[in-house]
Amino acid sequence: MCRAAASSDFAGFRRLSPSQYCSRATRCYDVVVRTATNFAGLRTVFLDRDGVLNEKMPEGVYVTRWEDFHPIAGVAEALRRLNEAGLRVVVVTNQRGIAKGLYSLADVTAIHAQFCQQLERSGARIDGFFVCPHDKNECNCRKPLPGLFEQAAARFPEIEAATSVMIGDAIGDIEFGRRLGMKTIFVTGDEERQAPGVEEAARLADSCCASLPEAVEMLLSTEALRTC
Repeated sequence: MCRAAASSDFAGFRRLSPSQYCSRATRCYDVVVRTATNFAGLRTVFLDRDGVLNEKMPEGVYVTRWEDFHPIAGVAEALRRLNEAGLRVVVVTNQRGIAKGLYSLADVTAIHAQFCQQLERSGARIDGFFVCPHDKNECNCRKPLPGLFEQAAARFPEIEAATSVMIGDAIGDIEFGRRLGMKTIFVTGDEERQAPGVEEAARLADSCCASLPEAVEMLLSTEALRTC
């Protein structure tokens, strides 16, 4: 469970309403979320894919084709709002199934192309996809290692960790962001398909939300972000 916080820890924080608590089947995390002033100066939003943009498959099962890719309700609108706010949106995703021979990088690229076409019809876009196709311990780009950030920064030289936030649904996403010095938002998503390490991810993240639309609402509802 999340650690008990001292009273001094709550300076500049607000508590979520009960309906916003990050919950699992039989308990709620007592989540303390930093006020959005901590996101002032934000320029780039890094997103995990599975479980954040599209419905997560059961543990050990992979999205191998477009027919398996089911965008989560509200995601297109959330992305459109980020675009309209002038924020760069980048997806960084581990796709170990490629290394396992279950699908190819070309298959992933085709899925992303179809997703982008769908988003375009909603007036939304993703500025870049960066994919790790490797198995564990084979590369420097499998999150939480920094390679995908480095690839994104090479394509978009304006990217800086200090003005970026990482939004993900797994401990590896939160560690990826923290190691680089980004702010982090943990998305709880479908409680039945949460990966191991969910409690640690919730404890380490700067903020915790139920979904990407909720995270975007938090980011964009602040005067600090609108005027930065």
